[in-house]
Amino acid sequence: MSETSLKPRLTSGETDWYENELPRVIRPYRSHPLRTLTAIALVLVLASLLGISSAYLVIEREQPLDAVTIGPWQAYPKAGTAEADPYSVAIYTRGAVIPLASGEGLALVARQDSNGHQLDPTCVYRIAGQTPSARLWTLTAVNGRGDLVETLPGRVHVVSQNILRAPDGTFEIAAAAAPHSGNWLPLAAGASASDGLRFVLRLYDAPVTTGAALDGVSMPVIERTGCP
Repeated sequence: MSETSLKPRLTSGETDWYENELPRVIRPYRSHPLRTLTAIALVLVLASLLGISSAYLVIEREQPLDAVTIGPWQAYPKAGTAEADPYSVAIYTRGAVIPLASGEGLALVARQDSNGHQLDPTCVYRIAGQTPSARLWTLTAVNGRGDLVETLPGRVHVVSQNILRAPDGTFEIAAAAAPHSGNWLPLAAGASASDGLRFVLRLYDAPVTTGAALDGVSMPVIERTGCP
């Protein structure tokens, strides 16, 4: 007689009694097919919602990834290249923005001043110092969504060719809604703090178009000099 045949055989009722006497944590678990399908469907729905929500929040911030930060300025050297990440491509596509290619130049964006405070279109700012070497550069004021605004003189930028400079090559620019003497960057007329403000510095035909080339370069400081 085999060893298997000597083992006691439990009937169905005895098996149920035996399992009911076991602690709950070690009882055999019999999953229900409908319950399993419901759990899988719930996990898939939650994962989809999480993925869509996170992608929406990243795109809604309108700040591309892989930023290189220099003081208050942020540059995106990979924008407009094949190495740009999908989120950055989606941000530029949504805003109908064509970034400068690496052979054309580089754009730097400031959303805060040099002390880390959010830019306010109702305040007055002093932008001073030097920029990286470039054949031409422009400094533009836009609102928090990156849109151009209406100003008193009808312009929203200054150009390097028209800048008054000190003997050492440095410059000072007053960014304000009201006219200022010297270099004046007009801000939005009648704007409110909720409109937001960004400064966009575009360097054309500049050698600093990669993240490595931006290390140690000199960028203008942004100082708040007054608010209403």
